Amino acid sequence: MFLNWIINWSLTRRWLVLGFFTAFVVLGLIAARYLNIDAFPDTTPVQAQINTVAPALSPEEVERQITMPIEQAISGLPDLVNVRSISKFGLSQVVVNFQDRVEIYFARRLVSERLGTVELPSGIQRPEMGPVATGLGEVLHYIVTSETRDLTKLRTIQDWIIKPALRTVPGVAEINSWGGLEKQYQVRIDPTRLIKFGLLYDEVIEAIQANNLNAGGGNVSASGGMQLVQGIGRVANLDQIGDIVIKAKDGVPVHVHDVADLEIGAEIRRGAVSYGGKGEAVLGLGFMLIGQNTHEVTSRRKAKLEELKRNLPSDVRVETVYDRTELIDHVIDTVRNNLFEGGLLVIATLFIFLGNLRAGLIVALAIPLSMLFAFSGMLQFGIAGSLMSLGAIDFGLVVDSAVIQIENATRHIAHDRRKRNPIDVVRDAVIEVLKPTMFGALIIMLVYVPILALEGVEGKLFRPMALTVIFALAGSWIFSVTLIPALAGLMLPRRMEERDPLLVRLCA
Repeated sequence: MFLNWIINWSLTRRWLVLGFFTAFVVLGLIAARYLNIDAFPDTTPVQAQINTVAPALSPEEVERQITMPIEQAISGLPDLVNVRSISKFGLSQVVVNFQDRVEIYFARRLVSERLGTVELPSGIQRPEMGPVATGLGEVLHYIVTSETRDLTKLRTIQDWIIKPALRTVPGVAEINSWGGLEKQYQVRIDPTRLIKFGLLYDEVIEAIQANNLNAGGGNVSASGGMQLVQGIGRVANLDQIGDIVIKAKDGVPVHVHDVADLEIGAEIRRGAVSYGGKGEAVLGLGFMLIGQNTHEVTSRRKAKLEELKRNLPSDVRVETVYDRTELIDHVIDTVRNNLFEGGLLVIATLFIFLGNLRAGLIVALAIPLSMLFAFSGMLQFGIAGSLMSLGAIDFGLVVDSAVIQIENATRHIAHDRRKRNPIDVVRDAVIEVLKPTMFGALIIMLVYVPILALEGVEGKLFRPMALTVIFALAGSWIFSVTLIPALAGLMLPRRMEERDPLLVRLCA
């Protein structure tokens, strides 16, 4: 039998087996180092979000002129599950969901190709896809406040200083801004003054556009050098906008400030943010790319934010109000404490009932080795370490095979009257209980197999748990037919006296 041969090979080449598993421990520690850590599994489906901005359209017009054409263009894509949409004042959002087996970047390419065929009314911006993030990718919230600066200046600091800097952090998908007033240079045209000068609204618009451009004029070569020639025509402030000439009437130029009032205003607001009962503030939302390590990305972003605080004006404060790493740290602490305390309880129970220190150490070794095996499998299958995955491991199941084999080996050594080679005794003992331990581990693993067939949110939530338990049990069984016999042949005493454990004798 093949398994008998493996056990015999492990016992005859014990040091080679130990060297192999020492290398495995190193690989397992590396896998644990690079394993993604999160608070809970991400249940968001594979999806692409399409956003279209149309400031002048009502919800009914947005639905009819933008949302419906996009939905019709998207329909029929391969592996498409459903299409959801919402039409608001000035905004159309279409969410396209795909099958879980579809790769996200392939799905976005399919959507991008179809969006190129959409025909929208003139003057409406082209649709744009949202960031490569999920519903659980929102990992950082921070508030920008000041006692001396207004909401326009705070929003400008957020959009032009903080946001671009945080976008450079590896693993960041998007930084969104909420609240405040988005700065605009506004030209408020007065219809009565337009009539007075005999001008049209479109003429004012065309004049501002035509006089807000830079023009290249080639270059001039002189004295072996080259000088660039450029016409600077872009406006930089309200006075320059007001001085733009619209048309000349009887030789007298009519400027923009003659027909309009100019001021610095804000874009139409669609929401606001209040903080601490002290009025409005500016909120920044940080999103993480799909598949990134949440703990690492959030930690890097926090470090970047602390660096930015030192370069901001002294009266501007940036305060973190939500940090995913805090939740992850709580989850990891909970998992670590449960695993550590559970492991100690199992080890103590083993020592008490096995009645032999060496036997207890061999069996207890199955716990960390099975965990390292599970870490390696999780890394290969892209499973993040979370409360659902790591918290489901039962150490009692993990050490089951090792307990049976070591207990049987100690019993055979104690009953050996022919004084055979201890290696032969351990071999016979392990082979004797091989089938029960193997079938016991397989039956437990089969219990978790139906969970792997779950789909949708249920599958994303519970499959990591099932796979992690299966990896740990598979590792435990592999160790029970290779490393455990080798350690038993090396560490168990050659002669033992069979007697009841101390606890049993005390209870007798």
